[in-house]
Amino acid sequence: MEVACLDLEGVLVPEIWINFAERTGIDELRATTRDIPDYDVLMKQRLAILDQNKLGLPDIQAVIDDMGPMEGAREFVDWLRERFQVVILSDTFYEFAQPLMRQLGWPTLFCHRLETNEKGFVTDYKLRQKDPKRQSVKAFHSLNYRVIAAGDSYNDTTMLSEAEAGILFKAPQNVIEEFPQYPAVHTYEELKEEFRKASIRDL
Repeated sequence: MEVACLDLEGVLVPEIWINFAERTGIDELRATTRDIPDYDVLMKQRLAILDQNKLGLPDIQAVIDDMGPMEGAREFVDWLRERFQVVILSDTFYEFAQPLMRQLGWPTLFCHRLETNEKGFVTDYKLRQKDPKRQSVKAFHSLNYRVIAAGDSYNDTTMLSEAEAGILFKAPQNVIEEFPQYPAVHTYEELKEEFRKASIRDL
């Protein structure tokens, strides 16, 4: 059996923090793992900015409620699910993702959790584990699954390297140049073709 592992933000849905930055006008919140590879550094920066501006989880959720999947993403997920077991491996948070998962047809999601206080301000975040995307692929290997993975950012590259086949999708040029070993595509039709090539089955 084969598992398709996908990143969420930048692959199936727009970047949540970039949308939130645009809504609030706080440019510093536009930074993602495309810009800052160390996720802990990135999240501490985000939490500090939220605290400075007295912004809480409800403010972020209000922006997410107005977001939807990228055009063609739901159809792509449906196509994958007919051919693979599909798991979303994301560095987002369950507190963010639910409305977006509903619009994608509830694929399985492995991600993290936020901690908030009684006023709804984010006080901390809890990673599921260190290097969770790579560890998830390792776990699938221990169950004798073959893995094809796709992502767009630095934090996806350990997942891509652990998988039998890794694909960059809608990645920025700096990531494409640093990781030339992975095919880089920009449309869902091209991504389907890469999954067909990578599969050991006739799709």
